Amino acid sequence: MRLSTPYYLIDEARMLPAMERIRLVQERSGAKCVLALKCFSSWCAFDFMRQYLVGTTSSSLWETRLGHEKFGGETHGYSVAYADDEIAEVVSYCDKVIFNSLGQLDRLGHHAAHISVGLRLNPEVGHSGYELSNPICQYSRLGARAQNLPDNIGDRIQGAMIHVNCDNDDFGSFSSQLDVVEKRFGALLPQLKWLSFGGGIAFTNESYPIDDFCRRLRDFSERHSLQIYLEPGEAAVTDSTSLVVKVLDIVENEVPTLVVDAGVETHLLDVLTYNFTPELFESEPLAKDAKDLGSRPGHIYRVCGRTCLAGDHFGNYAFPRPVAIGDELRFPNVGGYSMVKKNFFNGIKMPAIYHRKLSGELRLAQQPTYEDFREALTHTHLV
Repeated sequence: MRLSTPYYLIDEARMLPAMERIRLVQERSGAKCVLALKCFSSWCAFDFMRQYLVGTTSSSLWETRLGHEKFGGETHGYSVAYADDEIAEVVSYCDKVIFNSLGQLDRLGHHAAHISVGLRLNPEVGHSGYELSNPICQYSRLGARAQNLPDNIGDRIQGAMIHVNCDNDDFGSFSSQLDVVEKRFGALLPQLKWLSFGGGIAFTNESYPIDDFCRRLRDFSERHSLQIYLEPGEAAVTDSTSLVVKVLDIVENEVPTLVVDAGVETHLLDVLTYNFTPELFESEPLAKDAKDLGSRPGHIYRVCGRTCLAGDHFGNYAFPRPVAIGDELRFPNVGGYSMVKKNFFNGIKMPAIYHRKLSGELRLAQQPTYEDFREALTHTHLV
């Protein structure tokens, strides 16, 4: 069946390898894994994913509520800053709530007296390829540093979260971070019941040394009598989801440009934010700043979106054959940080979301409409 483009396709069979690796890590290390909803919150897949993850972790009130209502299991609440008028509702959904700062813990911690309370810590060491997503950059507002913790902090919290990685596929880097955590927070760790190492650790990659990873986690957990948590987001959904688009036009300007029925800013925002070239099925990505594309041999195309943004540019690609108007193109790895960030810029048609179950059954999970666009910014009510 040929579906109308553009659309996202979430495929459980393609998600399964990451889920099985998550199960393996939990069994061998004793750690527990919770899904990071900031990365992926398409709850049509939650029935499948809850077989492998023990719950969810959030970054806001609405994510916390979604995790509680649609995923179940453990619900961890976190936010860079909670508003006074939302904290009571947040903790009503949570098993654990994590405050980002000592100030928020001081002001709002009493709302969470009936659940387990944690504090985000900043060990001042981490791993990120982009300064924009570097949690331990200079002047970082994310987490409390060791030298700023009061002596009695262990009496006020039961756990902590240390999220300092982004796309970290280097086990040695992660292992050395744990050494620093022990050095800087060694006095606090024995007073805690649980510790989350956050997300951004690419442990579901096939090349990641999973045995070493599990051994390191288990040793750390046993040495400090801690329940360890991991918060996979991208690691849970890597290679699971495609964005399928259609070529609407071919514009000739030194090099042929394919204009597709989607947009970078609207449907794959991270490509624009971090200026990387996403994978494109059956093609070879070229550098975005590649020179003299028109003089290269083969079938070289720029792939661009149809919004009026001049920089609506997915990337440059070498194709094995000529591309024609009406052809479909498939970006095969867009599960993380795409559907959660899509927007209505230019009023471009929003992609549908399809969900293919492990059985092969294909379901339409969402079909956005004109009414969704119309009501997104203005829906008048008397106040």
